[in-house]
Amino acid sequence: MATLLMGRWDTSGNLLIEAAVNVEDGDDATMDGYVDDQDDSDCMAWAASFDVDDHSRAVQRAYEEYVRDDGTELIDKVHGFEPNTD
Repeated sequence: MATLLMGRWDTSGNLLIEAAVNVEDGDDATMDGYVDDQDDSDCMAWAASFDVDDHSRAVQRAYEEYVRDDGTELIDKVHGFEPNTD
């Protein structure tokens, strides 16, 4: 299983996670369908998949790979998971 996280960057540069779905590994067609359905009218949409089936592990990886070095925050609006920032 893989976890697809979707959300958007806010005007302060923070990453807001607004949706998460588990999909079969390698099911690119399903992931593409979810991503294509995202509202990107403000060109701030974001999506990434992680080869983990646990939401908190996916959010932690998103933080480490997309946010940590920018000095901004990741805000999980799905389950409220707060990534380890150490």
